[in-house]
Amino acid sequence: MTLDELFTKTDLQPKDRELFERAFVHRSFLNESKQSGSESNERLEFLGDAVMELIVTEHLYLNYNEPEGVLTNWRAALVKGEMIAKVAESLGFNDLLQLSKGEQSGSGKARSLILANSFEAFLGALYLDQGYRVVDKFLHEHLISSLGEILEQNLHIDPKSQLQELLQSQLGLTPTYTVLSEEGPDHDKIFTVEVKAGSKRLATGEDRSKQKAEAAAARNALTTQESKS
Repeated sequence: MTLDELFTKTDLQPKDRELFERAFVHRSFLNESKQSGSESNERLEFLGDAVMELIVTEHLYLNYNEPEGVLTNWRAALVKGEMIAKVAESLGFNDLLQLSKGEQSGSGKARSLILANSFEAFLGALYLDQGYRVVDKFLHEHLISSLGEILEQNLHIDPKSQLQELLQSQLGLTPTYTVLSEEGPDHDKIFTVEVKAGSKRLATGEDRSKQKAEAAAARNALTTQESKS
């Protein structure tokens, strides 16, 4: 997948090609190549994250007469890292990423996070280049259209609440969460959290905030419990 092929696939006609190229530049690439004056995708990611959340929130508010808590859970399920990473992968973003040699060989959660970040950066570039309406159309076609599947599979249900109900019914225990590590700069930290039932570790989770990492840990614990049942 090339950048031109991506534009064709998504029916986009960019004005500033360099802006979109920057959306795929990971900071590790710049650190390794020592390119002075170049910029990673982190600022675009910051912008794209905000635009994505606004558009998803607006769609839910205008189209569903549900309480705030329900809409919040639906929004969280749509914009979570795993979901947007899947969209990025389906669009061919893996082929466009500019990474250090070490990051190129990475996989799993680390690559998923990089893909999610690049998706947000791409949205930031698209917003600056094409404006709000084009980003809105793009998100409806490639992300918001997944809402029906999310609701059908109950992916919007808070995993921490699910895990708590499961453990209390089976063991009479309440899960506890502990931050194991915080890595990276302040504006882009990665939290690793473990969840326990009593003294037994159930799972760990990683994400860009403590709350999201706790949810990831709970989700992983639920997956483990389901595989045992």
